Amino acid sequence: MAPSFEDGNSVFEFVVRRGNGVKGLVDSGLSKVPEAYVQPPKERIDKEKAVKHGLPPIDLSKLDGFGPDHDEVVDQIVKAAETLGFFQVVNHGVPLHLLESLKDTAHYFFSLSPQRKAVYRSDVSPSPLVKYGTSFMPEKEKALEWKDYILMQYTNDDEALQHWPQEIKGVLLEYLRSSIGMVKKLLQVLLGNFGIKPDDPMIDVLIGKKMLSMNFYPACPNPDLTVGVGRHSDMGTLTVLLQDGIGGLYVKMEQDIDYGKKGDWIEIPPTPNALVINVGDMLQILSNGKYKSAEHRVHTTSTSSRVSIPIFTMPRETTKIVPLPQVVEKDGTALYREFVLIDYMKNFFGNAHEGKKSLDFAQINPT
Repeated sequence: MAPSFEDGNSVFEFVVRRGNGVKGLVDSGLSKVPEAYVQPPKERIDKEKAVKHGLPPIDLSKLDGFGPDHDEVVDQIVKAAETLGFFQVVNHGVPLHLLESLKDTAHYFFSLSPQRKAVYRSDVSPSPLVKYGTSFMPEKEKALEWKDYILMQYTNDDEALQHWPQEIKGVLLEYLRSSIGMVKKLLQVLLGNFGIKPDDPMIDVLIGKKMLSMNFYPACPNPDLTVGVGRHSDMGTLTVLLQDGIGGLYVKMEQDIDYGKKGDWIEIPPTPNALVINVGDMLQILSNGKYKSAEHRVHTTSTSSRVSIPIFTMPRETTKIVPLPQVVEKDGTALYREFVLIDYMKNFFGNAHEGKKSLDFAQINPT
């Protein structure tokens, strides 16, 4: 007989404190979503009202040459960053067999016993570089997110090999190594739009810190009542995301564009062999608002469990962040103040997801 999860305290104790996660709930024989996971109506995702993203992925192999194809791809990347803040890429340089291995490895890791995964709960983890958890900020959320995750901070290969979980460290390190060249190319394009040279050391500064996550969204008995991840933007520079074939990623439009209106939610469908790229808060701030950090969220499904594997790139904690002076000069005013990244991180990770509210920390005149 399935245990009773009628009140929030029993759910919190079982899922969070004991480290069973959402998967533990589902494995217990759950037939309906506990009240602790039921989102307010305004936070639920209406799939019927969402717009389907119809643009083809951007072919990054065309960046390697010169001429009209190269220029066209540059324009596509810049336009995507200025409008939706999300785009998909193919011919990205990450081996396709590795993408499949990553998805298989994520499913394997979350199939392990609760005891094995709970070793990495933040209060007991043997390393500050690894954290296993559920939801984003369960202590502060009005309703929990239907997600378990394992989050790794990258410092160097030796520490990753020593501290990351044995079951996943090899494939994740290969994913990181094969993705960073692509991230640099994208930043060279996006910063080149402001006159910054491809060999400018700023590019390495902006991706000086990396974090990787494996996310697991168990099949949900009442997906329309829940969210896998609530509305938020990523706090870093650029995010690389591998999603599986299940789908469920939605992005909010900040302005009217060809295929939707401001405020609409657009579904980013899985594309075979593609990676999803999204702009983070730091790039929005550096560009003085020209590039849009994308507000996004994840829908759950009743049919299959879903996995996603993001790489978050960002400056190191001690880096001072301020809008690029050449952009401010052109705009006439700075929209964001100077700050040290660690202070932004404390604010971001100290609050529940609430759209792009994290940017208020840096905005000179928050709306």
